[in-house]
Amino acid sequence: MTGLIVFAHGSSVESANDAVRNITASLAAKGGYSAIETAFLEGGKPDLSEATAKLLEKGVDKVVVLPYFLTVGLHLKRDLPNLMAAVRESHPTLHIESAPPLDGHPALIEILHTRAQEATAG
Repeated sequence: MTGLIVFAHGSSVESANDAVRNITASLAAKGGYSAIETAFLEGGKPDLSEATAKLLEKGVDKVVVLPYFLTVGLHLKRDLPNLMAAVRESHPTLHIESAPPLDGHPALIEILHTRAQEATAG
C-alpha cells in the first residue's frame, strides 16, 4: 500500500501549519486516501520521520512525498533528500520517493489568473 505525505516548510505561526493540515485532510477526502499525513521541515510537527512512522503503522510499504513548495530551492534540493535518506536508513525495506514541487503545474496559472481578477475587480 502507498502512503502520501504532504511536506511543507512549517511555521512558528501554528495557524499556518493548520492550513497545511487542512489541505492534507481535503486531499485525503477528495482522493479517498486513507494513508496520508502532513510533515514539516521546521516549525511544525510532525517531521518527515514521524509522519513516515505513522504511515508504517497503517501498513504502507511505499511513501510518496508531495512537496507543498512552489519551486525547487535548497529545501527540496538538499534538505528533503537528506531527510528521505535518513528514513531509508531507518526503514530499509520502505520505498520512499518525492513528487515534483507545484511549480510548472498548469493549475498555478489559473490560480494566479483568478487572484489577479479578484484583485483588479471593481
